[in-house]
Amino acid sequence: MGLPVGMPTTPQPRILAFAGSARRDSLNRKLLAVAVAATRAAGGEVTLIDLNELSLPLYHGDEEDARGLPPAAVKLIDLVNTHQGLLIASPEYNSFITPLLKNTVDWISRAEENPFIGKVAAVLSASPGALGGVRSMMHARHLLLHLGCQVVPAQCMLPKAHEAFDAAGGLKDARALKSVEAVARQLVDLSAKLGAA
Repeated sequence: MGLPVGMPTTPQPRILAFAGSARRDSLNRKLLAVAVAATRAAGGEVTLIDLNELSLPLYHGDEEDARGLPPAAVKLIDLVNTHQGLLIASPEYNSFITPLLKNTVDWISRAEENPFIGKVAAVLSASPGALGGVRSMMHARHLLLHLGCQVVPAQCMLPKAHEAFDAAGGLKDARALKSVEAVARQLVDLSAKLGAA
């Protein structure tokens, strides 16, 4: 049955999802897959990308001046511009975000107009350690806030992530799944509200 005539509809927000890891069996990519499913279930239209397919050189200002933006950076900027929200899995490397994630964000920020401004962002992190990648997640949240994103309050850290997934890639722990779903709902809800404004 359709909606009654005249009833407003909430637009389906477009969410761009990626992990700051290039490793094939990355725990953060596994967590991202769970979050993508939860985001779609919450009503988001998700575009999942693999940063391995959008390889970028290490950011260097002189190289940018000489050659301009690499094609992969142009593609990423266009993707961010055409989505209302960002869903990012941020692995931890030396208690910080990974070089891959930082370099990707650095290149995207080099657009003529900062594409991060006004976007809604959600960050998740997984780690084999007891802290679940919380330090990386907090650094990533701070970076996105600095660039102009609205970061959702809900957080998801997955400790002992090497033991957290079943054979099908699902989360074994119901509380962990509930945490992912809370992040997904907030991301979709806020993206839809801002997109309709």
